[in-house]
Amino acid sequence: MPAATPLPATDLETCIREKLKGQHFMHLIGADLTRIEPGRIEAELTLGQHHQQQRGFAHGGLVATMADLVAGFAAITLVPEGVGVVTSDLKVSYLNPGVGQRIRAIGWVLKAGRRLHFCEAEVWCDDVLIAKASATMAVLEPA
Repeated sequence: MPAATPLPATDLETCIREKLKGQHFMHLIGADLTRIEPGRIEAELTLGQHHQQQRGFAHGGLVATMADLVAGFAAITLVPEGVGVVTSDLKVSYLNPGVGQRIRAIGWVLKAGRRLHFCEAEVWCDDVLIAKASATMAVLEPA
């Protein structure tokens, strides 16, 4: 697979936003990408009662989803058009309860490989780091 040629920022954002149309679960939880750069993605959502577990904290599944979302889309920014990525491994360490108004997730690519992209993510609730994640994204070449 040839190395990806970085797209101009406006083309990259347009391309990623087009791919977002198929991310139905992201839309269901109310997340939106707020920063799109080669190898780096940020997303936010307003924390609502429907995002909480029984003690009022952001649900762990929501936190993991946000980490997976930004890590995966960070990887997508570095593959050529027509090539995709899927999560092959995700490890989330929960550091603090998610109590607040906004969830913000930041994901970046540590190493983009031919078949695997190694990524990390942080998930914040307001100004508190609530989770750190590492992910491996498998590169899917067109059939």
